[in-house]
Amino acid sequence: MIAVVDYKAGNLTSVIKALRAAGADPQLTDDPAAVLRADKIILPGVGHFAATQFLEDEGLKAAIAQRIAAGTPLLGICVGLQWLFTGSTEAPDTRGLAAFPEICDRFAPGKKVPHVGWNSLSIRIESRLFAGISNNSYVYFTHSWRAPVVNATVAVTEYGEPFTAAVERDNVMGVQFHPEKSAETGLRVLRNFLEWRPC
Repeated sequence: MIAVVDYKAGNLTSVIKALRAAGADPQLTDDPAAVLRADKIILPGVGHFAATQFLEDEGLKAAIAQRIAAGTPLLGICVGLQWLFTGSTEAPDTRGLAAFPEICDRFAPGKKVPHVGWNSLSIRIESRLFAGISNNSYVYFTHSWRAPVVNATVAVTEYGEPFTAAVERDNVMGVQFHPEKSAETGLRVLRNFLEWRPC
């Protein structure tokens, strides 16, 4: 079962549609019990980081953490990627999952925000998410906060400064761009996630 976590924010309709186009039968849920049964978990995202407080308040964060510890693959999208980190200056009192210890921050002054549109990916290392995807492929972004480049960063994009476009470590993965809006490249990212089988 592919669980798409509904935390009352995020581009849910487009994500569900793209997953179906990629061959999945996703289940939209805000129920921790459903997350605990999931074979794969997707955390979509559009909007303010504070919306992720719902995950803590409703027991979804604990359920996701339990499934990750059991080896279940997790994919965060946009704010969903940022939630994989310890937190964000967008909502300092809201804690992320802390799979990665760093903090997400707003783009530096001088750059127009939000960063909206198509930008290329610089793929740094071999990655399951980007199997079969060419370096410098274009994907669609819309965001004002970004994750720093870290050891687990597998793809970088430049917007005045380099930032993490995708992160991947073991079964925890995230993309800052929107695969559901990124044409064939985005669908390939989703298929790669759906087709990956944990060892």
